[in-house]
Amino acid sequence: MLSPMTDAALQDPQLRPFLPILYLAWADGDLTREEVGALQQRIVESPWLDAKARTQLAAWLDVDAPPSPQQLQSWLAATRTSAATLAESERHSIAAMAGALSTQDAAAFASVVEALGLEGLSVAALFSAAGASDGAESGPPAPAFDARFDPDAMRAALEPEWMEARTIARTFLADPAHRLDRTRPYGERRERVLELLQILTDRGIGAMAYPGITSEDENMGPFMAAFETLGYGDLDLLVKMGVHFGLFGGSVFFLGTKKHHDAYVRDIASLKLPGCFAMTELGHGSNVMGLETTATYDPETDEIVVHTPSESARKEWIGNAALHAKMATVFAQLVVNGETHGVHAILVRIRDDEGNPTEGVRLGDCGYKLGLNGVDNGRIWFDHVRVPRDNLLDRYGSITDEGAYASPIPSQSRRFFTMLGTLVAGRVCVASGSVSASKVGLAIALRYGASRRQFGEPGKPEMRLWQYPAHRRRLVPMLAQGLAAHFAVAKARRMFLDQEPGGDSREVEMFAAAAKVFGTDHATMSLQACREACGGQGYLAANRIGPLKSDSDVFTTFEGDNTVLLQLVAKARLSDFKRQFRDSQVLGVLRFITDKAGRHWNQSNPIARRLRSEEHLRSREFVRGALELRESSLVESVARRIQSRTKSGMNVADAFLGVQNHVLAMARATMERLVFDAFADGVSAAEDTQVRAALDQALDLFGLWRIEADVGWFLENDIFESAKATAIRDEVDELIDEVGSNALGFCEAFGIPDECLAAPIAFLDPGERLK
Repeated sequence: MLSPMTDAALQDPQLRPFLPILYLAWADGDLTREEVGALQQRIVESPWLDAKARTQLAAWLDVDAPPSPQQLQSWLAATRTSAATLAESERHSIAAMAGALSTQDAAAFASVVEALGLEGLSVAALFSAAGASDGAESGPPAPAFDARFDPDAMRAALEPEWMEARTIARTFLADPAHRLDRTRPYGERRERVLELLQILTDRGIGAMAYPGITSEDENMGPFMAAFETLGYGDLDLLVKMGVHFGLFGGSVFFLGTKKHHDAYVRDIASLKLPGCFAMTELGHGSNVMGLETTATYDPETDEIVVHTPSESARKEWIGNAALHAKMATVFAQLVVNGETHGVHAILVRIRDDEGNPTEGVRLGDCGYKLGLNGVDNGRIWFDHVRVPRDNLLDRYGSITDEGAYASPIPSQSRRFFTMLGTLVAGRVCVASGSVSASKVGLAIALRYGASRRQFGEPGKPEMRLWQYPAHRRRLVPMLAQGLAAHFAVAKARRMFLDQEPGGDSREVEMFAAAAKVFGTDHATMSLQACREACGGQGYLAANRIGPLKSDSDVFTTFEGDNTVLLQLVAKARLSDFKRQFRDSQVLGVLRFITDKAGRHWNQSNPIARRLRSEEHLRSREFVRGALELRESSLVESVARRIQSRTKSGMNVADAFLGVQNHVLAMARATMERLVFDAFADGVSAAEDTQVRAALDQALDLFGLWRIEADVGWFLENDIFESAKATAIRDEVDELIDEVGSNALGFCEAFGIPDECLAAPIAFLDPGERLK
């Protein structure tokens, strides 16, 4: 908006021609008294100026009161408005423009321009409408943000279930009062997270976690959907919620029986009994079977004695333990009548109602962390702490009234994995929270890239970040991968909810592990890409990407370290082949599959190795076939190498360890094929035609991008010719532009409330964004 003073100048034909001259003179640097004196002399020699104009010009030429940046911008805007009415020939020099804006000849201003050293300066571009922020773009054209679908229809495809729970979460996130102030002191921040968790609890989120006890829901679907949606907000709160309701409450719900449900679940759901999940030890994290903490049954008192036998057995990184938990689910080696029956879960009160440690319990604080400092991670030691026998969560193993151990599952190993399998919901939730965090980062970075300008042609506006192909390649494949992760998590959640009680859960556990690895790895990769794509603004805490990055980093570690979970995927994949073909030798199974795949590819390779058409490269048969072939080939080679080692006398564990890197490559290939299939299922389920078409493009991009990332393997194994690899790269670039045109539409479809998105760089003038 122009200032009143500039408005008046525009109406005065005597002052208007001086605006471009004054702008250039002051914008070039502060005028000296000598320059002002020379300019004033020229003004005195202009008899056509009246007294009012001379007074105004003198005020604008006051060395002791130079114009503000806002005033300079007002002069520039006023000049551009006036210059828009001039012919191009009248805008080639400052003197010509001044003359055209006046009733005087250009010669009348030539001496003024000369006195300021501005003669010969071409100003057509600077003072033309094209020089304004909405003028012609520098550089090559870029795909516009013109989503070809209704964002609401897309959201319905992404979130087909549990909308009531999601709405509760979004309503909470949309209240600015619920934003966590990260600048508050350490202790205050932890207390604020607890306060926010209580607000969520009062709105019914906790009750959703225990269907059939605290809610009439059919399953945990509403709770898991609310958890996923709350991942758009502060991850401190999300993790605190997961620790209490998911891990602690989930252990009581899934591993306990009716007596435990009746005694504890309602108080857990209301947050009256805050708790923690004490599994990890200083010396044992992923190797849960090797935990050192003991829980020894004392038949004399009918109690269980929980003890920390060494410093490495202290419970470590236990969320909620440092400040707020009153009870812990403690995982320990259960000893009954001198016999160890493996790891079981026992409820132990660790604080009284006043918050003091109970007898025999010592508590510590893990201290300041890389992220999630609103979560009170702590340490726990037990010194022969006695609890009633009924505190054993005894769904899968109990101590009878006669003091004997009993279990419906005779095998200690199978019993252990069955117990842990009931807690797979935690892995699904961690994956969903990671994917939600990545969506926030992508929404911020994509919106910023549509507005932020950098470099450009002389005389034209700087280019928007979105116009740079390298910028689009940074972010758009991450958007496609984020959609793939979304559908993989949705499938894992549905598999978990639909499994039959007491049924074989191995497939669910394997897929949940794959989804957890994929979702958390994606969050780490995408948030780093978003941070870099936003430059220094991405490093500012106010713009959220940095905090999301540091807070989500640990997601790759907890609820199962990703490297360990990939080995779970690999072992399940090998076992699956073995079961499927009823062959005691894995190699025999894999030889059959490899021969079958070889026949298929040998028949098609004369075309497939060379064929480079868009229709072929984007076909589901080609993309999935390539992913499946890579997976099958790696499975076969892993099995062959393991068998070779075992035939030479090496035990199976050592043989598996000897090819660990190969195993991990095979597991990642399996994971990417599983995720591709889940994404394809999501595309097929979309009812809206435009939504399905947009998702199908994103699926094509995801699949080809993953093939491109491992193109060396396909070349090494003579699956592709080099020309085909080049064609795949070119097709990825084409798909990046096509999917990129829907980028802001996808961001809107995510349904992240503006108050929650919060980052200032996500809210630059919408008029500045590409249309």
